[in-house]
Amino acid sequence: MMKKILITSILVLIATVSMNAQEISKNALGLRLGDSDGFGAEISYQARLSATHRLELDLGWRDSKNYDGFKLAALHQWVWNIDSGFNWYAGLGGGIGSYSFNDKNNFNDGKDYNDTFVFAAGDIGIEYNFDIPLLISLDFRPEIAFGDERYNNNDLDLDIALGIRYQF
Repeated sequence: MMKKILITSILVLIATVSMNAQEISKNALGLRLGDSDGFGAEISYQARLSATHRLELDLGWRDSKNYDGFKLAALHQWVWNIDSGFNWYAGLGGGIGSYSFNDKNNFNDGKDYNDTFVFAAGDIGIEYNFDIPLLISLDFRPEIAFGDERYNNNDLDLDIALGIRYQF
């Protein structure tokens, strides 16, 4: 009797998860727009790994008069359906980056900074899949970096961004 209840419970659980799973698009390409500690907009690519998992790759850069930098992030994300079209997701990952700040205008006592760093990142967000191949998301990504200059003299970056991606 106990064995039948256990098997029935497992089948009900699997059926419930299957019915609530929303299809993640095979690929999505677009922009992630937010404040990433001076690194500007990011080109963002998402690739489905399974029905509830995906990989996100983001390349951000900035090129200005006093500041140049790039940052490459890779995150593994778990995606859960809230309601038709709405999903929430969470992920873990990391990346590498480099920046150069030339203090030509004496903002920081004339001191220049250059650093290459690695970082670990978390990610949590919400997204909406439109009936057309458009995906809009809002996410929060805390990052902790390790480098000589400690990521602009700050180990922790709290990044909030709006994502706009074309799904294919």
